[in-house]
Amino acid sequence: MNYIRNVSFTVKSGKSSEFNKAFTDEVLPMIKAQPGFKHELGMLNGEHAIGLSVWSDKASAEEYSTAVYPKVLQKLSPWIEGTPKVTNYDLTVSTLAV
Repeated sequence: MNYIRNVSFTVKSGKSSEFNKAFTDEVLPMIKAQPGFKHELGMLNGEHAIGLSVWSDKASAEEYSTAVYPKVLQKLSPWIEGTPKVTNYDLTVSTLAV
């Protein structure tokens, strides 16, 4: 069963384009290289951001969470306010080719 990591956070005011560039150029390649990674959706509404990552299974998502996610947070810290909130889900319905 596929698994979802939902990360919600606030992007610092006026830093959206810098955040998007850093995420695309530096973070996304790190995530794509992880075993079990399938898809990323990034959404931004003003300064509120949500990232949904789709994983092939819970174990892969948990491994990413402990081994790589701290490095991701460190890279993005210049553009993020506070601590992101992470919520995990089993994927039950999707129209994405996952």
